[in-house]
Formats: sequence, C-alpha cells, structure tokens
Amino acid sequence: MAEKLNLSELKPAQSRKDRKRVGRGLGSGKGRYSGRGIKGQKSRSGSHKMRAGFEGGQMPIYMRLPKQRGSYSKDAMPVGPHRTSTVPVNVSQLERFDTGAEITVESLVEAGIIKNSRTDVKILGMGELTKKLTVTAHRFSATAREKIEQAGGTANALREPLVRKRKRKAVTEPAASSEPEPDEPKAEEEPASEPEAEAEEAEKSEEA
Repeated sequence: MAEKLNLSELKPAQSRKDRKRVGRGLGSGKGRYSGRGIKGQKSRSGSHKMRAGFEGGQMPIYMRLPKQRGSYSKDAMPVGPHRTSTVPVNVSQLERFDTGAEITVESLVEAGIIKNSRTDVKILGMGELTKKLTVTAHRFSATAREKIEQAGGTANALREPLVRKRKRKAVTEPAASSEPEPDEPKAEEEPASEPEAEAEEAEKSEEA
C-alpha cells in the first residue's frame, strides 16, 4: 500500500537553485562591485543587452565592407542593388511541364518554381528547351524568346519591352575643307632708303 502524502515530505520535481544575491556586503563574496569588476562597459546597467553585430564600438563589418550604389532602405526596395523588379525563371525550369501546356504565372507558383505572383516574372534563356509550350510572363529575354519559338512554342509578354535611351553623341565641328586656300598677296617691297642705297653701291665698287 502506498504511503500517504505528507506536506513535510513534498519536494519539487527539479532541485531549486538560489538566485545570486549581489551587493549584500563584502562577506557575501558578491558585494561592493556585485561581480562586475571596476568600471568599463560591462559594469554599467544595460551593457548585456547589445544589439546583434555590435563590436564594442569598433567599426562593424557591415560598415567596413564596400558599398554598392543605390538605395538600401526597405521602403525603397526593390530599387536597391541587391534586388531586381523581376523574378528570374530559366527556360530549363520549364522542362517539367508537359508538351503543349499553357504556362502562366499562376502555374509557376503551383509548380513551386516561384514563391508568389506579386512580383513580375522574367523568362531567361539559360538551359535548353525541347517541348512546345505556350508561355505567358511579364518579360522575356531575347535568348529565351528565341529558344521557346525554336521549340515550336509561343512567348506572350504581359509588359511592353523596355526601350533603353541611347546617349546623344556630342556634335563635332565640320572638318576643314581640303582645298588649298588662295595665296595672300605679298606686300610690295619698299624701296631702300638713301643711306642704305649708298652703302650698297660702295660694297659693289669694292668688289669690282
């Protein structure tokens, strides 16, 4: 027969451990500085609640790394450099569908190729496609469209193709004509002055 329970014999299922009582006198072993040492960051209140990635005031790794151009704000996404406005799907991923199937954004979600239909889908040309498929997506690369049509299928774009603006080249000045310019009339030689004429005559007489 089981013994009767007695209040004096009740014990917790797991042994209890007394909490650390800090700041209760030098004789307690945890008095004065309460086990935190003297001064410094970890002696202050709230010092053990540092955010993730905090390196003690040192320049953190995510700030030491080089940055890409573009906006990093979550509100500005997907404009930032690490995301695009479309979800890529390669033509090789379309091989799992049966020949003659009509592929839409919703069917890609059902097949588990993309997560949801909130973002535009762009079909890219990586891989090979051997089945005749009717693919409807927001955008197609030139290679993907070519491979789908070569397999006998059709590519229906839900968005108009993007037209990139070409930069205008600086207008250069017309080249100088190759025709030689007419010679300028030479200035008439001025008659030598009287002293100079006399000096010339004297030199001629000496030579003679």
